[in-house]
Parts: sequence; structure tokens; C-alpha cells
Amino acid sequence: MIGATISRESSEEGAVPGISPGVYAARDFQAVAAMVRAEAGIVLPPGKAMLVYSRLAPLVRNSGLGTFSAYLEAINHDATARRKAVCALTTNHTFFYREEHHFHHFASEVRPYLLAKLGRGEAVRLWSAGCSSGEETWSLAMTLLGPDRVEGKALLGKDLKILASDIADHALAQAQQARYDAKALDAVPAPLRVAWTKTQRDEVLIADDLRELVQFRRLNLHGDWPISRRFQTIFCRNVMIYFDQSGKEALLSRFANQLEPGGHLYIGHSERVSGPAEALLENVDPTIYRRRPQ
Repeated sequence: MIGATISRESSEEGAVPGISPGVYAARDFQAVAAMVRAEAGIVLPPGKAMLVYSRLAPLVRNSGLGTFSAYLEAINHDATARRKAVCALTTNHTFFYREEHHFHHFASEVRPYLLAKLGRGEAVRLWSAGCSSGEETWSLAMTLLGPDRVEGKALLGKDLKILASDIADHALAQAQQARYDAKALDAVPAPLRVAWTKTQRDEVLIADDLRELVQFRRLNLHGDWPISRRFQTIFCRNVMIYFDQSGKEALLSRFANQLEPGGHLYIGHSERVSGPAEALLENVDPTIYRRRPQ
């Protein structure tokens, strides 16, 4: 039975403290860690054994298989179940206007350039990579359109799109719903909230016309990218912290090559550009990089 504990067994080799090794043992954690690294590039250090248990125990229970080892054997041959397990192991913590200096920089340094491109009839593409439950994406979209709703709506008629991607199906579903607790938007500047959201009781909904700007797509950053266009801006923040060094450097190089010259990459506060991407990206502000001219 999932959740059964046999404390005397916790000292046995391969046991996880507080959990029967017949249900979940160190070898099961190691198998999960290998699976999620191969599938998504996510690294799970040994200290995450209990997190893995708590995230996957409901799936093991619902499978009717009773033990993690039986469950893991089954999902080896079931891509859909394996995808659900990877989704359960992702961390989807985010909030509106997180690392607000990024949005200030985007508004003052990048937005005027993008508006000029749109004014000339050129295409503008932005990417929120690892968008989670959507708070970053909607913060970016509101900042791009600005506080004047009339001017912002005029931009919606241009060749303008934001791609929002994540590996977790449940996070994407929440992002697309675009419905949040009202207090969650407290950090968003009031003029942007007034222009692009509406309040229903204790919830806030993102305006329908703003939602049309965003295309949501499930995308594994560790896998193939069916993307042909280059972007003027990529936000990928607090995602690389879950990858090893080689995975981070590979992802940074791919992002750099997906940016047009002069385009900007925004990363998390504890992340840095390293490896081959350093030759392509110049640091212009804390955790903000610009693609060098070709």
C-alpha cells in the first residue's frame, strides 16, 4: 500500500527513511532520476528522494500496481504514462512580475525597438520558454502592449505573437485558462491591470483580446524544437537550475541561435551564460543578454 511506513526497515540498504523498501527504495529513486534526466534533462540529486515519492505516489496508487518498481517498469513501455510522470516531477513555481527589473528593462530598452518593427510592417516574435502556469507570459504580454488599451489593441492587428511553452501539461492548462486569484496580480503596475484584466469576485481574468496574442505549446526544451522563426526576445527564467552544466550550456547555445542579432535573452537571477554561448551573447544588465551581431 502506498504510504505505508515501516521505520525499522529504514536502516536497511536501499531503504528510504519512513517508507517501506518494498514500496519505494533508493533504487527506485535512482531509476526515476535516470528516466527524467533522459526524458527532460532534469537532474534530481539524492536529496530529492522524498519529493519524488510525494509527486509520484498518487500515480503509483492510481495505477493499481502497488509498488514504484512495478510502476516504473510499466511506464518504460507506455509513453503517455511516462509523460504524465515527467509532468508530475516538474516544479511550476512562478508569480506575476517576478524579477521585475526584467520587465522594466524590456519596457524601456526593448519595447520601443519592437514597436518600430511593427510600425514598419515587420514580424515580431517573443518566447516565454518554461512558461509554467502563465504568470510570466501574461506579465510580458501586458508590458509589451502597454497601459494604453487603445494603442495596445492597435498592436494586436500587427504581425505579433508570443509563444508560451512548457513541458508540463497541467501548467499549460492553467496558463491557458488565464484565471488567477486577485491578489496574485498585486505586483503588476495598476495601469496594466486596468487595461488588460477584468475582475470577477475574488479572481482576475486576463482580457480575451490579450489572450489571442499568445500561442501555447507543449515543448520539451531537452528535445526537438519545431520552430522555424527567430525571436527578438526570449524569457527563460529559473529553468536551467534544474539542468546539469552541459545541459545548461547546450540550451543557452540553442537560445542564442534562435535569437535574431540584437535580440534579448532574460534568464533567472541565479543563472549565468557560460560555454559556447558566451561568444554569441553579451551581458547588458544583470541576467539580461543581447545577441551579438553576426
